[in-house]
Amino acid sequence: MSNPFERPYADLKVIELAGDPAGEMTGYLLSQMGAEVIKVEPPEGSPTRAIGPWLHGETGPDSSLTYWYYNSNKRSAVLDYRSAAGLKTLEALLADADIFICTLQPKALKAAGIDHAALSARFPDLIIVSVTAFGLTGPWADYKSSELVALAAGGPLHMCGYDDHAIPPILPGGNQASHIAASFAHKALLVALIDRQMTGKGQLVDVAMHEACAVTVELANPYWFYPKAIVQRQTCRHAQPVRTQPALFESADGKYLYFVLVVAEAKPWANLVAWMESHGMAADLTDEAFKDFAYRQANYAHVQEMVECFFLVNDAETMFHEGQARELPIAIINAPEELFTDRHNIERKFFVDVAHEGVGTFPYPGAPYSFSAFSPVARRRAPKLGEHTDEVLGALAAQAVAAK
Repeated sequence: MSNPFERPYADLKVIELAGDPAGEMTGYLLSQMGAEVIKVEPPEGSPTRAIGPWLHGETGPDSSLTYWYYNSNKRSAVLDYRSAAGLKTLEALLADADIFICTLQPKALKAAGIDHAALSARFPDLIIVSVTAFGLTGPWADYKSSELVALAAGGPLHMCGYDDHAIPPILPGGNQASHIAASFAHKALLVALIDRQMTGKGQLVDVAMHEACAVTVELANPYWFYPKAIVQRQTCRHAQPVRTQPALFESADGKYLYFVLVVAEAKPWANLVAWMESHGMAADLTDEAFKDFAYRQANYAHVQEMVECFFLVNDAETMFHEGQARELPIAIINAPEELFTDRHNIERKFFVDVAHEGVGTFPYPGAPYSFSAFSPVARRRAPKLGEHTDEVLGALAAQAVAAK
């Protein structure tokens, strides 16, 4: 047995039957914290192996960077669960598993002969985590979905886009709907694990990406539930029922910063004026009249223009560090590649190098947390298709022999 204080999820065995980012992200969250995750793949491989971008632009089951990210720290066993023999082997794998992650919708479950209720009856301590587009029940249970469909039907897409509402909403990148679903699946699983500690029994956790997105719409729900107001999307700032002032400011070196220009509170306003005055650019903002909030609000357009000029004659690094030193909410908008040279990320050792034998070593995003009571879990590359089939099935055969 592993030291229980070595890894958060030490000794948890997970069987993952997932072919999309939502399910794979759920398994990844567990593997990143030390769980043993065995990814069951059909002979053709997980569908995410066919999703780019690709290493050096070359397609192939083992060169998908999408697959790499979502499946690091897992093992891959090829098993045609759609056949009678394969299903029997899958059930044998579940006999000593703690968690079964499954992304098959009801029709696909029936076609494969997988019955969650029967599995729960046969393996009463097994926790089944179903992560699907619309859940296992209801008229939409077998509807197809995607990132765009999930965010649109769930509501978040209404808030994504630009001030010009003649332009349709814009799909945000990064598989956000899938990550939302995976986050809720992980939290629900924790509750099921705690319940199992008390009762000794597992259960079925049914997570719908649609519902996860529907409760992840920031201010839209409370605005609708209470004043019955509909929020409007705005460029790079929170959706609100009414238009707010732009929050992006261009600097002298062509970079942009996000700065929340607060005029309603006396302290941030005083800090801003003092900052601008230190550069000789406060002009009339130091006038006694601007100490009154109502006057500032009435002259907001002028304030905005003065701040824009202030940013345009200073570089982004100066603005970021001086603004933060004055306790103002401001940050540089970084391009993805700039995160690798970010001093904060470097000092915290956020990126970790992962070796891919025969291919090279690549930086991966590390864990967004650290524990004082647990050792960090080493990041391993994603498995090649069927890389651990013999190992996994060999262990299964050995168990069967020992049981006789």
